[in-house]
Amino acid sequence: MKKILLGLFILVSVSAQSQVLITLLLGDKLNSPGVEFGLEGGMNWTQISGFETKTFARKWNLGFYFNVRIKNQWSLYTGVLVKSNMGVDKFTSNDLGVLKARIYKDTAGQLLEGDYGQKMNVFMVPILLRYNFKNHMFFALGPQFSLMYKSWIEFGSDLDRNEVLIKEYNKEDFNKIDMGAMLAFGYRMLQGTGWTISAKYYYGFINAYKDIPKTKNSSIFVELDIPIGAGKKPKKED
Repeated sequence: MKKILLGLFILVSVSAQSQVLITLLLGDKLNSPGVEFGLEGGMNWTQISGFETKTFARKWNLGFYFNVRIKNQWSLYTGVLVKSNMGVDKFTSNDLGVLKARIYKDTAGQLLEGDYGQKMNVFMVPILLRYNFKNHMFFALGPQFSLMYKSWIEFGSDLDRNEVLIKEYNKEDFNKIDMGAMLAFGYRMLQGTGWTISAKYYYGFINAYKDIPKTKNSSIFVELDIPIGAGKKPKKED
């Protein structure tokens, strides 16, 4: 609970600082009656299929979004998650064998106790067609594109009360581009004029690893959207 509250505090703090910066640089140009701009952030639980491990890796993410009104209750939601991650936790020994990953031992040749996982830093760009219900709920569906720019197998262990973290970079083993489908639903607070909370599910169509079949990225997101510099919409009469 403390981590969630701390993450929310950081997100709000970044939002306030970004609002000042964007206002100084661009004023109200990013927001109009037909376009809403803001910050998007939250937590995602990510996994790669095709391995024995089924343990999700938990990560924070942060980016910005545009919600472009199309017609009536339809809009187009897009943006970029600039601080985001994919991967999986707790590889088994068989998984490490498939990956041909280094397995760490002590000076006596005994296996070191710890957890291995795959981590990836990626940029994510969703392009979602969104239907906004009159009760301020919404449903969205569309593709998401990702660009991986850094990846590594991570080994973490506690040795003699010291935390050990080792990274073995393996960017060359991955397809840098990923594409898949995203499904989302959520609710906008303050009668449709405030922050938006949403849940999203992503499933990739492209193998994460170049030479390992059936390794698809997937992720569950819990997100908070904070509009920046946008005034309240006028309430329509029924």
